[in-house]
Amino acid sequence: MTRRRPARLAALTLTAAAALTLSACGGDDNSSDDKDKIAGADTGSDTSTSPSPSASSTEAGGRPKIELPSDMKLTFEDAETGDAVKDAVLADNAQRMRALNAAIAGTDPKGTALGFYNTGKAMEASVSWVAQFEKVDATVTGEVRYFNRKVTLKDEASAGLTFCADESKGFSKDRKTGKVAKTPVTKNSYVLYNTRLEKNADGVWQTSQIISTRGAAQCQP
Repeated sequence: MTRRRPARLAALTLTAAAALTLSACGGDDNSSDDKDKIAGADTGSDTSTSPSPSASSTEAGGRPKIELPSDMKLTFEDAETGDAVKDAVLADNAQRMRALNAAIAGTDPKGTALGFYNTGKAMEASVSWVAQFEKVDATVTGEVRYFNRKVTLKDEASAGLTFCADESKGFSKDRKTGKVAKTPVTKNSYVLYNTRLEKNADGVWQTSQIISTRGAAQCQP
């Protein structure tokens, strides 16, 4: 599956926001409390227009650089399985999660990395989620740990990936005041993700579908 080019994040925001309404990182829950958690979830499938990386912001191999603020830490467990293809899926999924948070934090204002690692409805949902933070002038801070990451290869160019997120130390922050909206740790601090990834013509495993379940039993400590 090839990446389509070359729309920018701002140009996609209105379309994606109109098409999808995301209330929280969990994507499928309507609690306003979840806006106090670091973003990471949305839902999606199919194909869509994505931003393309510029030469000035790429690493070796043409992949976009992703920088996160110093007050944000993302940890990814189970990064190596011993299978090169599965490891590549896990690596690109980790970059996808970093890209989403970089777009929210403003360290990737054009959404270059977001478009590189997402496609289809997953891209639209990601843009919509970023737009919600922009609307309330908020960013993200703290720590999120991703664990129980399991890959199922479907064929040479598609894979399923499930994983959990511990968002108990991740919160939203007001950009103007710097105030962190801390919330108590509950079962909803833990999120189950069920995703589909497609390998595009450039060899990148892009997320095309992502569904999350906040408070899932299999992700509880």
